[in-house]
Amino acid sequence: MTRPLSWINLRVATLDHAVPAPYGLLESMAVDVVDGRIRRLCPMADWRAPADAEVIDAGGRCLTPGLIDCHTHLVWGGDRAQEFEQRLRGVSYAQIAAAGGGIRATVAATRAAAEPTLYAAALPRLRALLAEGVTCVEIKSGYGLDVEHELKQLRVARALGERLPVRVRTTLLAAHAVPPEFAGDPDGYIDRVCAEILPAAAEAGLADAVDLFCERVGFDLAQSRRVLQRARELGLPRKAHVEQLSHMGGARLAAEFGALSADHVEYLEAEDVAALAAAGTVAVLLPGAFLFLNETRKPPVGALREAGVAMAVASDLNPGTSPFASLRLMANLACTQFGLTPEEAFAGITREAARALGLADCGTIRAGLRADFALWDVEHPAQLVYEPLTPRLWQRVLGGVPV
Repeated sequence: MTRPLSWINLRVATLDHAVPAPYGLLESMAVDVVDGRIRRLCPMADWRAPADAEVIDAGGRCLTPGLIDCHTHLVWGGDRAQEFEQRLRGVSYAQIAAAGGGIRATVAATRAAAEPTLYAAALPRLRALLAEGVTCVEIKSGYGLDVEHELKQLRVARALGERLPVRVRTTLLAAHAVPPEFAGDPDGYIDRVCAEILPAAAEAGLADAVDLFCERVGFDLAQSRRVLQRARELGLPRKAHVEQLSHMGGARLAAEFGALSADHVEYLEAEDVAALAAAGTVAVLLPGAFLFLNETRKPPVGALREAGVAMAVASDLNPGTSPFASLRLMANLACTQFGLTPEEAFAGITREAARALGLADCGTIRAGLRADFALWDVEHPAQLVYEPLTPRLWQRVLGGVPV
């Protein structure tokens, strides 16, 4: 049993539905932590220091759940900065891809990179997120596209979580694109995904979930169904990139398979929204890719809100379409680009992001949950969304340990 810790003189944004105030905000509070979990949340007027507790006086600062980035592609090789310049000069994505660029360039660079190289490249990206108050991050594979290199990405992701003070959830995204050796044969590649890559990741215990890209430039409904079915057979939770560039019916397919989340969702239609609501599938909004690609079709936030679909917000940190290692910036963009309220956006990077990862032990401040939280030099959590690039983190706490 570790020494108890108490934080006092807090303004606490619990993000707890049981607290009726906006943001679940409670004034003049104390939080007691024992063995990595919140033992008690109580008003300062009722608080007495637990025996042998170390007491940290927060001086009226704001305590919130630790931020959760529930959709990243944080581990990759190489970069695509030159492609960014090319696109701004008018070169099309198709022309770049035909010349060996695009995702194929990232696949080649990732396959060529040793694990220490991938780890070193990912470190500054992850550290940028941690400096913003992130305590949990999801990291996808998807740039290996074979057994050896998909598992290599997942091992690097796990190593990051073992060596840095952050909780990492890994997602196998083998069905991200068709690799060059299967050019023109996407069904053959899906055979490989289902017969070899998914079972290998499951046997190695490297994947917390399985994801796929259901899109005209990715995989069709039948191919996506096969991946989701195989994931279910292996007992792995499901996620899906859907309705980003066109309407394919992928959201309804994800809902049919009880997916934790449906991500991007710009081209959702009414029946898709209803399916997500019925399945309890979280809609993950990714405004970074929307901004970077200069898209114009916005996700139907009003319809999602009316149907009661939980909306998470994530960075989609990746080399091609969202090279943004800033979750607070994504929360701001979710407001300015997509029409979320600041409270919805902040819930999207805490409470709803936890739901999108299938985590019930974090994302809110409540007795019994993990003591994963952040303390900020702000008076109100809305300031963290309003002014996203100003450092405001005073202390980050992971499993009850200040880090």
